[in-house]
Amino acid sequence: MIQLRNIEKSFPTRPSPTYVLRQITLAISEGEFVTIMGPSGAGKSTLLSLIGCYDYAWQGEYDFNGQPVHQMKPKQRAELNKRHVGFVFQKFHLLEDLTVAENLDIPLSYRNIRKPEREALVADTLDRFGIVGKKDLFPSQLSGGQQQLVAVARAIIAKPSLLLADEPTGNLHSDQGRQIMELFKKLNTEGTTIIQVTHSETNAAYGNRIVRLRDGWMER
Repeated sequence: MIQLRNIEKSFPTRPSPTYVLRQITLAISEGEFVTIMGPSGAGKSTLLSLIGCYDYAWQGEYDFNGQPVHQMKPKQRAELNKRHVGFVFQKFHLLEDLTVAENLDIPLSYRNIRKPEREALVADTLDRFGIVGKKDLFPSQLSGGQQQLVAVARAIIAKPSLLLADEPTGNLHSDQGRQIMELFKKLNTEGTTIIQVTHSETNAAYGNRIVRLRDGWMER
């Protein structure tokens, strides 16, 4: 599904560039649950952002489902992201002026889906996540755990083939974090490929492989 070859990312600094990622070569198969670990500043979130096509300024080769991302124009990469990628952030990133139901509708609005179908998908997702009673509330009216549940629901409502999660339980209590990780595990068993960034060995144990970064390099 994902093939990275000699990926590098740097920022122009004097007297020489500052590298964030160095010679990253990595293959991730469809259906895997991969964890990226390493100390702060190791390049974990940068790598996740690059895989999700949120970051275009890098060197190397990246194939996604056989498509050469490194040869795509920004508009093509953005389209790939919208069609295939769901992203769960540590800080939720819900739109504060939209209700829960309206937040869930956002990813569907990017696609050619008629409004009645979108409404049905939102209703099904609210039911699946047990948040039907929260549909008309705004993010500020929810607890942290509830907000993250909505964020996960929003990330998967359009059935992405790839789910990326950057410290998804970092702001949650242990019970809330366990609920999110159990949900990820269920999604993975249903076929969703997942890549998470975490410092937690407990969360890493939910996946089937760990990739460790240090100072931008993959540890061998």
